[in-house]
Amino acid sequence: MLDNLGSNLKDALRKLAGKTVIDRAAVEELVKDLQRALLQADVNVKQVMQLSQTIKKRALDEQPPKGVTAREHVLRIVYEELVALVGQKVEVTLGKQIILMAGLQGSGKTTTTAKLARFFKRKGMRVAVICADTFRPGAYTQIKTLCDKVHVPCYGDPSEHDARKIVREGLAQLKEEVIIVDTQGRHALEDDLITEIIDLNEITKATHRWLVLDAALGQQAREQARRFHEAVSIDGVIITKMDGTAKGGGAMSAVAETGSGIVFIGQGETIEDLEWFDPNSYISRLLGMGDLKALAERVQESIDEQDIDVNAMLSGKFTLRDMYRQLEAVNKMGPLKQVLSMLPLGGMDLPTEALDVTASKMGKYRVIMDSMTATELDDPTVLNGSRIQRIAQGAGAQLEEVRELIKYYKMMKRTFKGLKGGEKGMQRLMKKFGKMG
Repeated sequence: MLDNLGSNLKDALRKLAGKTVIDRAAVEELVKDLQRALLQADVNVKQVMQLSQTIKKRALDEQPPKGVTAREHVLRIVYEELVALVGQKVEVTLGKQIILMAGLQGSGKTTTTAKLARFFKRKGMRVAVICADTFRPGAYTQIKTLCDKVHVPCYGDPSEHDARKIVREGLAQLKEEVIIVDTQGRHALEDDLITEIIDLNEITKATHRWLVLDAALGQQAREQARRFHEAVSIDGVIITKMDGTAKGGGAMSAVAETGSGIVFIGQGETIEDLEWFDPNSYISRLLGMGDLKALAERVQESIDEQDIDVNAMLSGKFTLRDMYRQLEAVNKMGPLKQVLSMLPLGGMDLPTEALDVTASKMGKYRVIMDSMTATELDDPTVLNGSRIQRIAQGAGAQLEEVRELIKYYKMMKRTFKGLKGGEKGMQRLMKKFGKMG
């Protein structure tokens, strides 16, 4: 969803940037492009119409602030109205709390529970999980395995069928600051399961009740959020699988309309792929304006200073040795596509092959580079046919794989060099956004 909607929104804004005059015709064309992009992302037609009318009225009636061009003013209006569409930011506290997880079966609730545990642990909190899913075979084994990966204790009893008893015993035993209770997935809000989760809410005296929804639900997410809210007063929603559906826009706007608030979004299957949802940052990235705050936080959490040279990355003046370090560093931070979406590229399109580097291919590249000499790593221009053959033999790789690595290196060098210009191209506008905020 982030890719398709973001690409369509940036296309619409690029067309606006190409206009010599921002008149009624230019605004109406922009509004039509925005409508098309949002409808393709499954946003409710009524919401799209209201949004587009508001943008059109503001763009034609409001005067730009001093020092701001008409084009920049319209972009700011689009940004503000899109932020309003996806709802207000939900604050996540780092104090003592109990979080009750709810959701339909298959929504990714159990995996999300482990991701949440990792999130709070990385914030310095002592975290534990209680498995209260007594219905699904292997539920305890799954959550226990995931918790072990992030070194978080998990309480459960696969032989016990009373979720209430498990939760009472778990609460009595666990002394951690943050306790996350993973409940049974609901098929369609059956009465007995609703009674169970109401009881668990009372037993835990939960600080938060968070609902996990699959982004593929689209606009149907509104009804699910409403019905769960009626049962246990949901105070936050986590939308999963945002990377795998075109309906993400529908799910986000539908949830926001219920007033529940989006707390996190998941855009991948690994345990690191959970993002604290900030509407301002999210829309900034959709429009190609980046999210430098989130990038800085991810770098601080994942990377030591000696691992990566950001200046080299942005200038494009880096060697194979630099790329080796950067591949390892980016691997710690998460998918390269997500990392680059946090840079203010001004709608710049990046080569697909620069983004879709799988973990297995990264590993192969590192093995190949391990077979290179110091000279070759520091000065890739010396690589010739005989050197490539020697490297391939030493790495147990095909000649084509070594050549592919060299080609990838050259393409990355060009790409990152281009990023520097893209970043400069947005700096002035971002400063003005700061003045207008």
